Amino acid sequence: MSLSLSRAESEAVLAETRVAVVSVAEEGRGPLTLPVWHIYEPGAQVRFVTGGLSRKAHLIRKAPRLSLCVQTETPPYRYVSVEGPVALGVPDYERDIRPTALRYLGTQLGELYLQATAGDRAGSILITLSPERWLSVDYGKWGG
Repeated sequence: MSLSLSRAESEAVLAETRVAVVSVAEEGRGPLTLPVWHIYEPGAQVRFVTGGLSRKAHLIRKAPRLSLCVQTETPPYRYVSVEGPVALGVPDYERDIRPTALRYLGTQLGELYLQATAGDRAGSILITLSPERWLSVDYGKWGG
């Protein structure tokens, strides 16, 4: 019995509002692994914004591939991990920054967060991940 999710099921899990964990290679060390807020729509690319001067951004520029994983927090556990090349760009406030804040914090807290971080957005970069490899498990399929 396979515990793997179908592609459509995997895309649906990745599209849910879950904090993702990103891993990017770091020479001479294990990968840098950090949580990110992301946006994904089935069939599209995964997008997230980060500080342009961050260690994460520096490493992505050097090794422009990364892995990203989302998981459920309650049984039956499911996870989806994707890996692929990334492109760096300039985030658009209305397309990338505002919807992400509202998605993760709700309208009231999201708007407060956006006001509080308005001065921190200069130099931010948009990371766009094109998933090439998918790995998934749904322990709800186990039946044991």
